[in-house]
Amino acid sequence: MRSLPKQPALLVEPFCGGAIIGLTAAMENLAKRVLLGEKDPHVACVWRVLLSRQGGAEALARRILDYRLTRARVLEDLSSEPRDEMEHAFQTILRNRVQRGGILAAGASVMKRGENGRGIASRWYPETLARRIRGIGLCRHRMEFVEGDAFDLIRDHLRAKGTALFLDPPYTAGGKRAGKRLYTCNDVDHEDLFKLASSAAGAVMLTYDDAPEVRYLAQRHGFHVQTTPMKNTHHAAMVELVITKQPQA
Repeated sequence: MRSLPKQPALLVEPFCGGAIIGLTAAMENLAKRVLLGEKDPHVACVWRVLLSRQGGAEALARRILDYRLTRARVLEDLSSEPRDEMEHAFQTILRNRVQRGGILAAGASVMKRGENGRGIASRWYPETLARRIRGIGLCRHRMEFVEGDAFDLIRDHLRAKGTALFLDPPYTAGGKRAGKRLYTCNDVDHEDLFKLASSAAGAVMLTYDDAPEVRYLAQRHGFHVQTTPMKNTHHAAMVELVITKQPQA
């Protein structure tokens, strides 16, 4: 973002999930405004609560701080139907924190031994979660969220030169299985995504697992590919691709 000749008027993150890129851009003033999009109804609910004008972020932070986590209570809460949007958002965060690998998709199980043998509480840090949520609430005036299909959101912003697109789709290209295992909404036409991205008037960055099909699509549509080292949830080293419209200095 800092390498661009002019600060984007808008950063769009259509596959936002936890939106680490969008949040960073908003909090570090890397774009004037940030637009997040997500199709998964559970994740979408969290963002609506966090960015609401009715103090949703503060209420959710307090809900987390007041929660007394036990295995029995977690299993009971995750099996119940949420009464309202606030309860739905809390349940989604709880599920992300106590299920293996933070996976929200159907079939994920609640941790037993957990990380460092701490069991179900190994990823439950209420003070840290509350602090992050309150931080999001403080910058919500620069952020907007829409629930829906990422492709529709991309098409709506293709022609604006002052708009930057960050595209981090589920990794299902080239036979990769992670996207199908990790995400409820994982059906992505990667060929169409590259085609759309190549026609954008503004800056574009995509991130993908390294796969021959992805490299082929990037080359075919005129993108520059760079590798970057990453670690997965099991701390195993892996390589991801950073794909941009122009080589970065």
